[in-house]
Amino acid sequence: MRLSRVVWFGLLAGVLITSPVIALFYLAEQVVGLPFAPFDLLDWLTRNLPGDVITKGIDTMVGLIHDLNLGETSSTAKKLETFSALAAFFSGGVGAGAVLFALLEWAATRFDLRAQQHEVIRYAPGILGGLLVSLPVILISRNVNVTAETSDFTNTVWLSLVFGAWGAAITWLFFRLWQEPARAMSGTEPDRAISVEPVLAEQISRRNFLIRVGGVTATLTVIGAGLGRYLEYREAENYKKLIARRRAQAAAIAQELPNAGDPVLPAPGTRPELTPLEDHYRIDINVRPLELDAETWRLHITGLVDRPMDLTIDDLRDNYDPLHQYVTLACISNSVGGDLTSTIQWIGARLKDVLEEAGIKAAGRYALIRSADGFHETLDLALLEEDDRIMLCYSWEGIPLLHKHGFPLRIYIPDRYGMKQPKWITDIEISDQYAEGYWVKRGWDSVAQMRATAVVDVAASDMPFERAGQTFVPVGGIAHAGARGISKVEVQVDDGEWVETQLRSPLSETTWVIWRYDWPFEEGQHIFRVRCYEKDSTPQIETSSGSHPSGATGYDRMSQTF
Repeated sequence: MRLSRVVWFGLLAGVLITSPVIALFYLAEQVVGLPFAPFDLLDWLTRNLPGDVITKGIDTMVGLIHDLNLGETSSTAKKLETFSALAAFFSGGVGAGAVLFALLEWAATRFDLRAQQHEVIRYAPGILGGLLVSLPVILISRNVNVTAETSDFTNTVWLSLVFGAWGAAITWLFFRLWQEPARAMSGTEPDRAISVEPVLAEQISRRNFLIRVGGVTATLTVIGAGLGRYLEYREAENYKKLIARRRAQAAAIAQELPNAGDPVLPAPGTRPELTPLEDHYRIDINVRPLELDAETWRLHITGLVDRPMDLTIDDLRDNYDPLHQYVTLACISNSVGGDLTSTIQWIGARLKDVLEEAGIKAAGRYALIRSADGFHETLDLALLEEDDRIMLCYSWEGIPLLHKHGFPLRIYIPDRYGMKQPKWITDIEISDQYAEGYWVKRGWDSVAQMRATAVVDVAASDMPFERAGQTFVPVGGIAHAGARGISKVEVQVDDGEWVETQLRSPLSETTWVIWRYDWPFEEGQHIFRVRCYEKDSTPQIETSSGSHPSGATGYDRMSQTF
């Protein structure tokens, strides 16, 4: 009974102390750039849990977002990651608080801590316990944190202080909530304890004490979280202003789209042919994106090369002919009809040109590409001979990459899903040995060639039009097959015949194509299905399958009542 009560009070202490600790971490991250321990914990877990566990988590998250219509997938996924990080850290803090509370009860009985006159001795076990809890957190943070703006030494001291204070606070609650056993002594047996059940502190009502402590905890948590949220909001507003400025810059230098004169217009409500810069999807292995310093950043080219190179971003911009390419990129986790795909103009240096200057030795067969966040992927150099559009990208829409999209450098490999295309690149090593990439090690396809897919975006029932006495409703969407092109898109209404649609000229051979079908209107509920054919007439795969391990397949469909 006593142990059970100790654990319950320990859990309560963990709740009361861990909440303001999280708020303190958050505030310190926003003010000084210190590590936010909950995010470090989640980043470490996602890097070290078995691949099938991570895959199941990804599939579950994407499916949940899609089924519950929670919003745009990539941004919603990041919000769910944030919640998961906070929940995991909070649960760990509460559990650790219960364990520490139980250990303090044992130590207090074994060493009679309550009788100690020196506060240092009374609080030493709790502080030591907090420091022990901090050790794995410090090691995890040093291993995975890439966003802190402070030194490793400062981070270590900070985490030690916070967890030491956490342990001291748990100890303070222990002494206030959990007093020594009450003892009644008999005249003939002075050393025999009649009762050994702990009693609560009698100096103050337990209820009043908990109300006061809970009030202080809530106040500190709200103040810390509120200030941190305000600072993050201010940073987000500045980020929006940066995007607005960059969009204005892009508009000033923008040229007419290559298909501007095409007679086929998208059906009203079809997604934008060119994705707005701020709406491009973002998927990576970090809860928070990296912010690398362009002044100190270098691209290191090493391994089996004649001339190892350390390139600045200006070297890549100024010393190599730029390649401009409109690109549709998709995440391999994207479901059929999902929104983890975007189209934008990429600008960069051909990787082939850069590596030719470095001089690849005869034995070099692979480029091992590494990122600042620990992500890595392997490129077969034979692809450079097959496709000279592989680029080291430093710009989207004529302006530098945004931090969250890989600034200062990412790679583009045509016809491959995003999992093969690292961001925040720092190293390219030429090797004669193949090494599995980050997601390949976790059970995903080693080639990751983009699947052919067609999507129904809209049946514009609010935009009907008349032609030759017949009412039509524009139906439209997109289709793409990586760099392999689209030759035909067909639509089926209910169980009718497959009908070929109109195709708008794509922005490039590596982007999606906009399709449109003017459907003869009929009242009632109707189901629209769509399929596509690659440039060489290879049909889209009809069989439905999930995204793991090679990308989702199947026909997209939409049901609508008119």
